[in-house]
Amino acid sequence: MEAFWGSDVWGTFALVSVLLIGLLAANALKRSIRVLKVSLIPTSVLAGILLLAFAGVWDIFSKTPFFASELFGGLEVVEGASGAPIVRERGYALLEIITYHALALGFIASSFKSGKTKMTKKRTTEIFNTGVTTVATYLMQGILGLGITMLAAYLMKDFFAAAGVLLPFGFGQGTGQAMNYGNIYELEHGFFGGKSFGLTIAALGFLSASIGGVIHLNILRHKKKIAVFDEDEAAPEEAVENKNEIPMQGSVDKMTVEIALVALTYLLTYVIMFFLGKALPGMKSTIYGFNFLLGVLSAVLVKAFIRLFKKIGWMKKEHINDFLMTRVSNVCFDIMVVAGIAAIRFGLLENYWGVILILGAVGLVSTYIYERIVAKTLFPEYAEEQFLMMYGMLTGTASTGTILLREIDGEFKTPAADNMVYQNFPAIAFGFPMMLLANFAPGNELLTFIIFIAFFAAMNIILFRSKIFRKRNKK
Repeated sequence: MEAFWGSDVWGTFALVSVLLIGLLAANALKRSIRVLKVSLIPTSVLAGILLLAFAGVWDIFSKTPFFASELFGGLEVVEGASGAPIVRERGYALLEIITYHALALGFIASSFKSGKTKMTKKRTTEIFNTGVTTVATYLMQGILGLGITMLAAYLMKDFFAAAGVLLPFGFGQGTGQAMNYGNIYELEHGFFGGKSFGLTIAALGFLSASIGGVIHLNILRHKKKIAVFDEDEAAPEEAVENKNEIPMQGSVDKMTVEIALVALTYLLTYVIMFFLGKALPGMKSTIYGFNFLLGVLSAVLVKAFIRLFKKIGWMKKEHINDFLMTRVSNVCFDIMVVAGIAAIRFGLLENYWGVILILGAVGLVSTYIYERIVAKTLFPEYAEEQFLMMYGMLTGTASTGTILLREIDGEFKTPAADNMVYQNFPAIAFGFPMMLLANFAPGNELLTFIIFIAFFAAMNIILFRSKIFRKRNKK
């Protein structure tokens, strides 16, 4: 039995507290230092960088890494994949666990939000095109990333040739998936430092969103094409309590109900993963790596049951509130980003920095150019808004895309924000094969590279179908 004062008991609370304190410190710095305020660096990214810097200074003056200190539980002995005992640093393990779970919880909460946009044929087409753009960008990043690391493996002894596949996960999907696949490559394919490699790529993605976003906004500002939105102005409000919803403070608080629905859905997700893992033991790592995707599907299932219960009269009032679900998802994503960046171990990457920086630079430039082409060609009525939203999302997360979009569309008057929300379903449908290919890549880099190119060409034919086939018909 653990004593109440033991570090094993308090270590988790101490770690979460440090992450939240980092967010408070970053928020204070960003609001008081003009350079940071105009930089567009998300507060969660800044918080992660602050904790990473603090841990680096701590490591210099201490023999024990900061997140491996006794404050967070020190060292612990656990059973490894082969059954042999291994010693791990509990604080760093907790950071990885938080990053992994926060990704799925954030997606689940986002999936519960209802859609209020009127779906015309034009809007459906724009949403579909946004989803296809997302997958096409993943593929482009995968092609460039894999090409770079295949060349690096040819020039550098013992370099992991498939490491470039982590570029679309770090840039396109963010911290959680970059760590998930880095972990799979580390455990199953011997990529030493794979988790830190993926997390570092994700951190560079956030910086790319900020750098590219600031440059583009300054260009628009210089040309006097935009009136930049002031983040201190009131943001568009979502209703905290809509008609026919459960009360905000009834016998149970409404926020408690929202959190309970997310927890119920994640439990259902775990049950699905558990049985799939038993049925397909060879794909267990992949199945658990898709926790966020299975979480989204579970949320759709739970929402369907809620609609059924309302239809047959078992539920009288609406239990899901968009405003509160947004708050839950944003908290999860903020925590995920801070924990993911703080978990980076620079000491494991000393031989990879040249490749990492090249991947980051190529990811920034290629994503910027591709999103500009797509936005100007397919979304001419709101090209700048669509570009900033897509560029921010495909170098960081949906939150980063929202931050950039709010700079020029503070009240979300254009359809760009809705495109970002609804594009998830076509993106998941088209993107799922690529996620499977990511597991196939180690040892089959050249074949994966060729498949990525073919898949990318197919996605672009679908994406630009109206332009391609219209030109052919004219001829």
